[in-house]
Amino acid sequence: MAKKTIEDLDLNGKKAVIRVDFNVPLQDGKVTDKTRILGALPTIKHVVAQGGIAILLSHLGRPKGQVNSKFSLAPVAQALAAELGQPVAFIPESRGAVAEKAVSELSPGSVALLENVRFHEGEESNDPILAQDFAKLGDVYINDAFGTAHRAHASTAGIAEFLKPAVAGFLIQKELEYLGEKTENAESPFVVILGGAKVSDKITVIDRLLEKADTILIGGAMAYTFALANGKTVGDSLSEPNFIDTAKAAMKKAEEKGVKFLLPVDNVTVDSLDFDNMSVGTIGASDPEGNIPEGWEGVDIGPKTAALYAEELAGAKTILMNGPMGIFEIEACSKGSFAIAEAVAKNRDAVSIIGGGDSVKAVNQAGFGGDVSFISTGGGASLEFLEGKALPGVEALDDK
Repeated sequence: MAKKTIEDLDLNGKKAVIRVDFNVPLQDGKVTDKTRILGALPTIKHVVAQGGIAILLSHLGRPKGQVNSKFSLAPVAQALAAELGQPVAFIPESRGAVAEKAVSELSPGSVALLENVRFHEGEESNDPILAQDFAKLGDVYINDAFGTAHRAHASTAGIAEFLKPAVAGFLIQKELEYLGEKTENAESPFVVILGGAKVSDKITVIDRLLEKADTILIGGAMAYTFALANGKTVGDSLSEPNFIDTAKAAMKKAEEKGVKFLLPVDNVTVDSLDFDNMSVGTIGASDPEGNIPEGWEGVDIGPKTAALYAEELAGAKTILMNGPMGIFEIEACSKGSFAIAEAVAKNRDAVSIIGGGDSVKAVNQAGFGGDVSFISTGGGASLEFLEGKALPGVEALDDK
């Protein structure tokens, strides 16, 4: 990696300001999913073990620059303390005299979590004065919040100008290794699974991965735009008729590059769908040609497609999954996504990388989260990184 990392620092007696991503789901004042907290533990524990002081900055939700108790990080401090097995001081400010005094009183080996950085209006606009205030809290800066690395905010990019050294934590290091090196120099056969709703959201990723992949498996609602491009009917399925030419160009490029580009051969369909109440009407299937009639919509890949895709995955040496195969949140529409998650997990010989929020949820819900090589913590960040875009939160760090 071309950036300095936490391993390049002497942390003994140093106050390390660590930007973590504790944007976690809360219910009744309790954290309901600790994935992001667990992701930050190696970096926090390393700072503590080296005799440093871990001063954690994070955002939570979208309080829009206003103090809002609903988005307080106080409950997260308790959840973190339970995982670390040591007290975590919660500081109700993240800038100014109160915060500076509180961190100055911390002793080596201690951990503090400061209040939500998005309570300040200047966080999302990368206000340099706010960034300087954050910088006053420590001696070194460590960014370990991959989920926000694609945003140039005061606590991700701005602070790195004023607090040096500025380095990557273990989580960012791992994300860049798996989403970068392991896909850039992927061992062949490299099979990519792309799902999700829109071709328009994924076309840059498809274009880049066509340069590297041996096989691309398409699922989710974006498959219906490809179906339209192939002259099939999709009924009331979510699709983007304006992107038919884009879909055709992707298929043509795949053919020219010799990349196997597989689309669903059958689909699970429903005659009505109520996502808010997690319910569907009558369940049907596409016809033998893969057409979906009027009044019906596709909600998942069918069993033939799942079997076909599983066969491709069984022989892979590198697997990248970004996006589910259907509306996995509703049980009746989840079989395809779960079958693919199982096929990925079963291939113990492959490096398997799950990137993007919904695919991570689907793999975890299917019960295979522990059976893959790497689960990315960044939704938008992993997508932008795979597209080849520079991530401001990483760019701002010191070069090796």
